[in-house]
Amino acid sequence: MRFAEAYLNKFLDPREPGPSLGLRLGWALYELLVYRRIRKEVGGRLRYAISGGSPLDRDLNLFFYAAGIIIYEGYGLTETTAAATLTPPLRPRPGTVGLPVPGTAVRIADDGEVLLKGGIVFSGYWNDPAATDAVLTGEWLATGDLGALDEDGYLTITGRKKDIIVTSGGKNVSPAVLEDRLRSRPPVGQCIVVGDNRSYVAALITLDPEAVDHWLAVRKRPKDTPLAELTRDPQLIAEVQKAVDHANAAVSRAESIRRFAVIEGDFTEENGLLTPSLKIKRRAVVAAYASEIEALYGAGSA
Repeated sequence: MRFAEAYLNKFLDPREPGPSLGLRLGWALYELLVYRRIRKEVGGRLRYAISGGSPLDRDLNLFFYAAGIIIYEGYGLTETTAAATLTPPLRPRPGTVGLPVPGTAVRIADDGEVLLKGGIVFSGYWNDPAATDAVLTGEWLATGDLGALDEDGYLTITGRKKDIIVTSGGKNVSPAVLEDRLRSRPPVGQCIVVGDNRSYVAALITLDPEAVDHWLAVRKRPKDTPLAELTRDPQLIAEVQKAVDHANAAVSRAESIRRFAVIEGDFTEENGLLTPSLKIKRRAVVAAYASEIEALYGAGSA
């Protein structure tokens, strides 16, 4: 990531020194062992891509940048017809979803909600004036998403307003920040952060099958090791803890994950825990794993 960041800084500002000799040598090794294989897997000629639907982890974006694939992030809703923001081709800024497209304006409400205005914004829901009035104030659309604008007008999405967790101490926590970073680290598969009206934040975590297979192979352990055994394996739990530490590095201590449980199974559309667009149904997951969540807050919990 350090090579990509230094290279990008040089691209954006020629006065920057760019990657050091050590970083260039490190990149050359990764190019030989990793990056060229990635490009081959995506067809060999892919150089640009657009990402949307969910925030892309900044480090993952930089990883692909170092591999020679520039990923431009965009942001939009069904109610905005198409993209409302997009990363400018010559001014990428990993970690953001870019600038408003021409004819579109973005502002942040007092509570952190992203508001959009422009010709792309819809005129209302079909035969549902009450729902329309709930999201449209004049020309401004209340997106339901939380975000921030930097000094150059780049938008960063930080979560969903309806998903905000309020701890018993009154701390507002956006689970998306933690969950996105958790999912970016193996062996985490899926996860959900909990803690509404609780004294601290916790998480339920599933294991990624491919990451687990690799973990077992490296340690020369049987590939058919039962998942129930792995969810209690101290070494694997230590790997999950590293992912939790990575997630916690992005938030304050009051917002950090204090305890977690590695659970069997997965969240799928078939078991009713994912929407058709593969978003987690939080209430359904909380109901399905109520006992596991209670155990995270049981007597004697830190």
